Amino acid sequence: MSNTTSDLQTLWDLIKDIKFGMLTHRHSDGSLQGHPLTTQNKSMDENSVLYFFISQKSEMATRLRSDSNVNVSYADTGADNYVSIAGTAQFSDDAAKKEALFTPLVKAWFPGGATDPDLALLEVRITHAEYWNAKDSKLTQLFKMAQSAVTGEPPKNMSEHKELHLS
Repeated sequence: MSNTTSDLQTLWDLIKDIKFGMLTHRHSDGSLQGHPLTTQNKSMDENSVLYFFISQKSEMATRLRSDSNVNVSYADTGADNYVSIAGTAQFSDDAAKKEALFTPLVKAWFPGGATDPDLALLEVRITHAEYWNAKDSKLTQLFKMAQSAVTGEPPKNMSEHKELHLS
């Protein structure tokens, strides 16, 4: 399956206004653990990378250094849009990138600014993404579900579903 620039733009359009992504990683006991993080990108990176700021001293940073496989999920329940992103995490020492992404809101957690020694720039390189994008209004969706309940046939064309393979 080949991805197009349009597919990547649709993916970005679905997540760009969602305040938090839920980043899931593997804990040392093997369980999966999730953390709400703010996506720092202002647009989709040309290398299909998402950026987050986390604490260097956090348990999450320790875990990601030993197992870099992650999932980031986004949900816009009002619009019935859902995104699941699989990728690999790594830390960047790019001072210019930290400075470019740093905002006054981030300063609440990292008072030392973009050069705060505890500030870690986490890059998640997208390897696979999947999204479900509702195309119909809520009323149309309800009508299709009601029609399905009467006919016994599953609803059709409730949303666009697409998979993107980037690795």
